[in-house]
Amino acid sequence: MDIQEDTNRLGISAVSVHRPSWILNNAWFGETMPRKFSRHTGIEARAISLEDEVTMGVRVVRKLQAETGCNLADCRGILFASPSFLPPSIADRFLGKSQARHERPQHAARQLTKRLNVPQIRTLGINWFCCGYSRSLSLIQKRWASRLNLQNNDFILVVAASRISRITDYSCSQTAGLFGDMASATLIAPLTSRRHPAHFELLHADARREQIEHSAFNFEQRANVPIPLPNGGVAHADKRIVYTLDGMAIADTAPRQMSAAVASALEASSLSGDDVDYVVPHQAGTGIVRFTGMKLEEYGIGGQLINGLTERAGNVSACSVPFALRETWDQLSGIIACPTAAVGSPGKPEVLRGCVLLKSTPYHELRRTQAA
Repeated sequence: MDIQEDTNRLGISAVSVHRPSWILNNAWFGETMPRKFSRHTGIEARAISLEDEVTMGVRVVRKLQAETGCNLADCRGILFASPSFLPPSIADRFLGKSQARHERPQHAARQLTKRLNVPQIRTLGINWFCCGYSRSLSLIQKRWASRLNLQNNDFILVVAASRISRITDYSCSQTAGLFGDMASATLIAPLTSRRHPAHFELLHADARREQIEHSAFNFEQRANVPIPLPNGGVAHADKRIVYTLDGMAIADTAPRQMSAAVASALEASSLSGDDVDYVVPHQAGTGIVRFTGMKLEEYGIGGQLINGLTERAGNVSACSVPFALRETWDQLSGIIACPTAAVGSPGKPEVLRGCVLLKSTPYHELRRTQAA
């Protein structure tokens, strides 16, 4: 197990989720959507946000405050992860200098802390696509924890805001229905905290780049792109920057990457596959999660596999794991593995993978018993 000083041992105390009110059902897509889409992904609908990523982040933090009573005066840092900002190489190619600046995650993170009235705290913005959550927790555990030296009432926030709807080509049969918009906020506190008692100890977090044979991800600027309207109609954008995806390649590699990430995390933590009680993978789609379970079995990794959370949400990218934790909160117990997989840099033959290992705390087990 990773050796940490007691003062640096951290845990997840709470997770809040903001879901936009506009829900786009599969029926809107008509013949654009493949007949077997729902069977392969489990997706029947997804939320679309009319607000930008920063506003979504503000909303979910305010919701977290309402649900937990946390005081932002005790917040020592905010790590903001968003997969829907254009990577710098793409923004610089297609946008002017001023517009490109607004696609920088660090710029958005500063805007978030400013709107939350905590502009002086440690702030970082990242875009690690669907691995944003595992990357965020890795940075907190390996870099921030020792530097911040959190005291009893202190905490860190991991805020994720995914608005991939704004970079989606709704005429593309491969990608149009995959993603849903969502924001999440995770409160990370010392295990010793009495004000924010941890439910899940953070044992291990990691995220890294892995090489693959061919690039499976890029961006294009396309003309006359259809865009859904809240009234059920459709508009058309004269020009829109959209992502492109080799769906078959991702569906093949993602389960392999996630299962390998769990195996690597267990080895680094001196744990075995039999120690795992639950696996809460990135909810990329029911088919990908099922395949991940099969690959985990090949590594000798057990545990109950959490699947089927995409039905009304879609793939919510960096919000996927916190959303899944929130949805299964009272069910989870023991050692929990949360693997993620994502596209890499656009145009490069790479993918991202990560894994977070959690362990339920005595406080969580007590609350589960009381709730039963």
